[in-house]
Amino acid sequence: MRRRFIVLLAAWQCLAFSAGAADLLSPRARQSPVPAKSVDLKGIWGAVAYSVEKGEHGFFWGADKPDEARDNALKYCEKAGGQSCRIVTLFRNHRHWDDDDRSGFPYEHCAVLSVGRASARKAPFWGAASAKTRREAEEKALSYCGGDAKECKIREWVCT
Repeated sequence: MRRRFIVLLAAWQCLAFSAGAADLLSPRARQSPVPAKSVDLKGIWGAVAYSVEKGEHGFFWGADKPDEARDNALKYCEKAGGQSCRIVTLFRNHRHWDDDDRSGFPYEHCAVLSVGRASARKAPFWGAASAKTRREAEEKALSYCGGDAKECKIREWVCT
């Protein structure tokens, strides 16, 4: 079931990004692309999971495989009380090499979750991003969330 969801999510994200936005549940959130299938790529992996319904999150870094990072981030999100937790960004760091494995999946060392204000009838604005530096990831996540206009703040950051 989760694998089917991830494949559907990736297909949907490709369409949404071509239109200029990506979102899990509503047009209130955007995020960096999350690969649909697990591939055996080199690196140290990390992931951030978020529950829009409950506002809880979980993160994990230091995994040898993408699925390990995803599974642990989801576990921590659910343990924090999140319902319907979803992976909102997946990233990897290299292990002391500068090779290009031609996978199309970049080495981005940091990930950030930004959450803004909620209204009476809607979930809060949010954004998630990964980048080579914490500052870049924060700027992207705050931008995806809506910035100062949506009262967005960094909820969590992690770098490998």
